Amino acid sequence: MENLLIQSDNLKALEYLLTEKKLKGKVDLVYIDPPFATNGNFIISNDRATTVSKPRKGTIAYSDKITGKDFIEFLRKRLLLLKDLLSEKGSIYLHIDYKIGHYVKVLMDEVFGIENFRNDITRIKCNPKNFKRIGYGNIKDMILFYTKTSRPIWNEPLQDYSEEDLKRLFPKTKNGRRYTTVPIHAPGETKNGKSNQPFKGIYPPKGRHWRTDVETLNKWDEQGLIEWSKNGNPRKIIYADEQKGKRVQDVWEFKDPQKPTYPTEKNLDMLKLIIKTSSNEDSIVLDCFCGSGTTMLAAHLLGRKWIGIDQSEHAINATISKLNSINHNCLIEKPEYEYIKLNSD
Repeated sequence: MENLLIQSDNLKALEYLLTEKKLKGKVDLVYIDPPFATNGNFIISNDRATTVSKPRKGTIAYSDKITGKDFIEFLRKRLLLLKDLLSEKGSIYLHIDYKIGHYVKVLMDEVFGIENFRNDITRIKCNPKNFKRIGYGNIKDMILFYTKTSRPIWNEPLQDYSEEDLKRLFPKTKNGRRYTTVPIHAPGETKNGKSNQPFKGIYPPKGRHWRTDVETLNKWDEQGLIEWSKNGNPRKIIYADEQKGKRVQDVWEFKDPQKPTYPTEKNLDMLKLIIKTSSNEDSIVLDCFCGSGTTMLAAHLLGRKWIGIDQSEHAINATISKLNSINHNCLIEKPEYEYIKLNSD
């Protein structure tokens, strides 16, 4: 499949992908950042993007005027089609805010099944603000992560340890290298087998067994990977510089661009994390509220095929501009794609 950029109402475009492009069950990853039912207009003025509830000079990029139960029904129709497009190993990430997000969570439980709910990810979107209204300052929104089945694509997401992490998790040093130690035995007694034999004349504690065979334990000891306590208790040495990193948790700090060129423009690194984790290089990534095109750019940079949909001409132009911004001198070429404009009737 070639990359697709479609200018259209996304309900019509999703039906087109199912009926004309025959993509049912072919999409491995959906990321969408739909309107948040804010009842506001999103304005582009002097090359800056803003959100306003009252008219202001500038060009309306799009209006977010569907609210309440009408918004939930608007979203339901699109989620049902997206579910049809998702492969059996597919995932969907829906970006939404705290005001409407919990209602959307109930809707997604209905469409995708509560058993396929994976995470309610908190995304730190901005620095603290000093509002005078009653209530705590809002610096976050949420990303609802669901899979279509119990067997999704999952590439373990890891991040580098911070200096604070290294000091806390690897408190010891040897030859200038940070390390920690872990037990070499585990719960469960083994009466017969290699994991219950004596190691250096000692047996595992009562009710436990060695984590590996004694031959491996001897090799670790020869390699200097066993640390013996003053009481003769052996523990395995784990060096910090040999670890790939720590697992990503469900609170993300990916702040919005300071000077967005399109309203609701999202952080490129955040999209890269999602795409790396829940798709492979042969996967199709779909964003049917593609806005400024960050999903498309991230997918292309990571070697995925992509489909972007938006009815706003400003969004389509912003996406094309973003894709064209790929440096001529980098190893990644600008993407080739088919541009389709569907009639609104």
